[in-house]
Amino acid sequence: MSLRNTLLAAVAATVTVFSFSAVAQETHTLRLAQTWGPNSPILGETTEHFAELAEKMSDGRLRIRIDPSNKHKAPFGIFDLVRHGQYDLGHTASYYYKGTIPNAMYFTTIPFGMIAPEMYAWFYHGGGMELMQEVYEPYGLLSFPGGNTGNQMGGWFREEINSLEDLKGLKMRTPGFAGEVMSELGVAVTNIPPGELYSSLERGTVDAVEWVGPALDFPMGFHQVADYYYSGWQEPNAEVQFLVNQDTWNELPVDLQEILRVAMRTAAYDMYIQSMHESGVAWDRMKENYPNVTHKVFPPEVIEALRETTNRLLREAAENDPMAAKIIKSQHDYLKQVRQWTNISDKAYLNSVAGD
Repeated sequence: MSLRNTLLAAVAATVTVFSFSAVAQETHTLRLAQTWGPNSPILGETTEHFAELAEKMSDGRLRIRIDPSNKHKAPFGIFDLVRHGQYDLGHTASYYYKGTIPNAMYFTTIPFGMIAPEMYAWFYHGGGMELMQEVYEPYGLLSFPGGNTGNQMGGWFREEINSLEDLKGLKMRTPGFAGEVMSELGVAVTNIPPGELYSSLERGTVDAVEWVGPALDFPMGFHQVADYYYSGWQEPNAEVQFLVNQDTWNELPVDLQEILRVAMRTAAYDMYIQSMHESGVAWDRMKENYPNVTHKVFPPEVIEALRETTNRLLREAAENDPMAAKIIKSQHDYLKQVRQWTNISDKAYLNSVAGD
């Protein structure tokens, strides 16, 4: 080989190495909008943990900038912000968008449905992820499980609920499918951004507020303005979500796509166990320091009416929408199978073996 050809080969090799190095070191900065405000316990911590994981696993090639709701001013607008490309990512709850995309709400929770371990099993082994993507794909979005609060409480009430009559005319914040059920029973349902919940309850704008559970309710201070804390029926699990703009996803190298996927799944799991831990701590503190708080369960006639209404609305949704029918059937069939195991394992243990 001549000296000229040798030099050209060396230059070509150098350029090739530089190109590979440049690609390897290319940094992608993604913007994430969340429903939650700044310094939001658990929910906000989940997005921060997700961002840290993604940056560490990518060796700094993937950076995520988080904007809380006070920055983008649209706590219930995450769906639109991400699908229109104003943000690359979102962290929210799919049932907030039932007015725009009704079939999304089934991926958060269904009253009297699956508990959190059953829901995750359905997502990852029972076809739930595929159904969720079928719903979101027409909007140019990917949706991933984003963390679970576990079984949510039924809400904080100023007055005790002793009968169905006590629900009529009651003003209550409760979102998603549960809101539709409550409306059928005469409740005046509203959805209020998280940052306005306490003031709404304190001022009497609403008579009751359903938020999450002790871990997130205690910092909100609801126990200071309402005495009755009811166990839930409406959200036996509550899965929030990560939304990803499809164009953003497609522009990322395959390895960074996988890093995002793993970071989201890990952050979601960590949120679930953090919620369990902190709810236990918060409930213990609440019982000790606020004896005015009374734990209640809804009367049997109320539960029965809620269950019957839920089943009727699900049947109507399935009759009117083939996609809804597909999701509802998938969840129903999976729950019918997996609940048998839950009943002879966790439920039996708690009922017959576990102490107080």
